[in-house]
Amino acid sequence: MSTRTITQDFDPSATDDPVDIHTLYRELRERCPVAYSDAYGGFWALTTYPEIKAAAMDDRTFISSVKAVVPSDPRGLRRPPLNFDAPDHTPFRKALDATLSRRRLERLEPRLREHAAESLEPLLARGGGDIAQEFGAIFPAWVTTEWLNLDAETAPVLAETAASWVRAWRSQDAGVVNEMSGKMYGIARALVADRRENPRPVDEDPASSLLAERADGLPLDEEQIVGALRQSLVVGMVAPPIVIGSIAAHLGEDQELQERLRRNPELIPEALEEFLRLYAPYRGFARTVVEPVTVLGREILPNEPVTLTYASANRDASVFEDPDEFRLDRPNVHDHMAFGRGRHRCPGAPMARLLLCIALEELLARTTSFRRTGEMEGARMPELGIVSSRIELERA
Repeated sequence: MSTRTITQDFDPSATDDPVDIHTLYRELRERCPVAYSDAYGGFWALTTYPEIKAAAMDDRTFISSVKAVVPSDPRGLRRPPLNFDAPDHTPFRKALDATLSRRRLERLEPRLREHAAESLEPLLARGGGDIAQEFGAIFPAWVTTEWLNLDAETAPVLAETAASWVRAWRSQDAGVVNEMSGKMYGIARALVADRRENPRPVDEDPASSLLAERADGLPLDEEQIVGALRQSLVVGMVAPPIVIGSIAAHLGEDQELQERLRRNPELIPEALEEFLRLYAPYRGFARTVVEPVTVLGREILPNEPVTLTYASANRDASVFEDPDEFRLDRPNVHDHMAFGRGRHRCPGAPMARLLLCIALEELLARTTSFRRTGEMEGARMPELGIVSSRIELERA
């Protein structure tokens, strides 16, 4: 961060309540759309849709290799593809994208649906529980396990390890972050070692795809391959529990919508897009400008992190009418930025959509009703949403 003095416009840690955070974003869009905070060493936040989209698409000016998240990993590690800029990031992205084709996901769907039913069973048997911390954590672990072709016993270990890592990351507890990350690095290293000896089809196995990928005719660095897989173990575990918790909380309070989707499951994919718009699970990924940039009259200098608050963009009234309301027939719902934009748009978006669609379909199909009970816990910076939400449900 530069040594110049800038007056703080907002405190990102003042609350973890999603309603309060969205109220803050609405106020910032109106009075200070390019806002500064001195938290986490100081950073800027873009809050309006046009400016966020423009920055996300301009990856030559707004780069990711300096700081990709605020707050960042307390150890300062850089892993591809999220923490790399083009062209270095491109072969990693290409290799991972190859394993997320529509055809591959269609082949995975029946098995993922089985995992969803198994993961829901404990809550169904008890008549309720914490939908985010239980089902929302273990089902994504199974999805990641199937995508990476890991051994079946890895899923519960991954769920607990990733959850511990996330909690420590949010509190910037470097010791626990390092311990849990080490466990996930162990999974990634063992996976790479196995695929070197036992390669699988590159369109069906991320580790094999990364090992087969070439950059300027040369294999990718093995340590970076391990880092990319280690990152893959985490990204698929952070956001889904939050989104599942947020959707369940919404439907637990809107019984009419819940029953409409239960009676008309064909509406679920479109409803999911509106849920993603409303409940984008991040307060913003970060970029750093390579040269001084002025956005809406405010100058941002190199080495000053800039967060792209996609969640705020998704509720910008200049783009989405009545932005805080759920509208099943919203005509421009697919303009939402829950998965980002540009070169660093979430590569796992197709799998995330499938995961969330299956989760919602199975929850509705296996219940006659469910209601939210008790207090909810909001996610800490940099996430946004519900990380703990208890529901009572009636089994179908």
